[in-house]
Amino acid sequence: MSIFSDVPQAPPVAVFKLTADFREDSHPQKVNLGVGAYRTDDCQPWVLPVVKKVERLIVEDASLNHEYLPILGLPEFRSASSKVALGDDSAAIKENRVGGVQALGGTGALRIGAEFLRRWYNGTNNTATPVYVSAPTWENHNSVFADAGFKDIRPYHYWDAAKRGLDLTGLLDDLEKAPEHSIFVLHACAHNPTGTDPTPDEWKQIAEIMKRRKLFVFFDSAYQGFASGSLDKDAWAIRYFVSEGFELFVAQSFSKNFGLYNERVGNLTVVAQDNENLTRILSQMEKIVRTTWSNPPSQGARIVSKTLNCPELFAEWKGNVKTMADRVLLMRDQLKAKLQALGTPGTWDHITQQIGMFSFTGLNPKQVEFMIKEKHVYLMASGRINMCGLTTKNIDYVAQSIHEAVTKVQ
Repeated sequence: MSIFSDVPQAPPVAVFKLTADFREDSHPQKVNLGVGAYRTDDCQPWVLPVVKKVERLIVEDASLNHEYLPILGLPEFRSASSKVALGDDSAAIKENRVGGVQALGGTGALRIGAEFLRRWYNGTNNTATPVYVSAPTWENHNSVFADAGFKDIRPYHYWDAAKRGLDLTGLLDDLEKAPEHSIFVLHACAHNPTGTDPTPDEWKQIAEIMKRRKLFVFFDSAYQGFASGSLDKDAWAIRYFVSEGFELFVAQSFSKNFGLYNERVGNLTVVAQDNENLTRILSQMEKIVRTTWSNPPSQGARIVSKTLNCPELFAEWKGNVKTMADRVLLMRDQLKAKLQALGTPGTWDHITQQIGMFSFTGLNPKQVEFMIKEKHVYLMASGRINMCGLTTKNIDYVAQSIHEAVTKVQ
């Protein structure tokens, strides 16, 4: 008898199980709209040209070696990452109250931030502090904060299924009713999974209540630049909250906007009240990192750092990012037009009103099951699709499949 005989089999991670099922499917017209990764119009991964260029520069740089990085990460990466999030003219950066922690992707940044908050936010050992995540949200948000030790994780209103848009009234009401000092996880742009973001005026209403109610802001910024094609536009909410005097965290991911999915390049930007507070915060985060992964890997961070710190490479990268964002926007326009041309019941305006990689189609679980089993179009049970999975070659088939799902399955 093994000492591990009582270990239960964990359920598979849904999005990776979906991809595995897709790979095993031999249907010639199969389409994968599940996994959250950019694809070209040939449905292939894209290595950004600027990334290829920087990788060659790194290989040829004789000064580089494989020594350990500092525990908090590559300094020039951390500072450049925070600057991208907060802007060149950020008063917080000029006042020396912004710091960064290099992390293993956006998930690692969330986890380090969550672990710090559980230990040190508003006192010590804050397992009972409420953590609010949007309904719906990226599935890992709940798990990251739960595994960090938080016991009270609550949903806040976000998606209005009837109008297929933001439930602003419900969201503002939840902010008003939340206990003071509650932690709110906010999607900086391109909300996952809905693709629905507040407008600037709506963000201002959210910020006003959060400041008055003394609520803590933890931004998850996984898609900066990738959503609209503009780094500044996609960071508007973060920068507004900072300008309003919030102390906050920003979990940044460079998986999407650099195409560095397997390099796990992330950064946790910390905006503190002053430098003295920042220094103490980072000292505790260093202790957390030391017992988690000890030192971060260098390759991905060097790629991002060299790109962000060189004006010519930075400009080229912004062009690459816009290329990806523009293709997504094109697929949104075409899918909406094709569904309308087919006379598919319901409104499909939300497809172009949403932004970023994902679209919350409004398909119900039975319709999703029909899409997968009968049409071999793979998407999440929630009805979320990855717009990058659409191409000029498969969009007619996908539109027809959605039409059939809506008209045949209730």
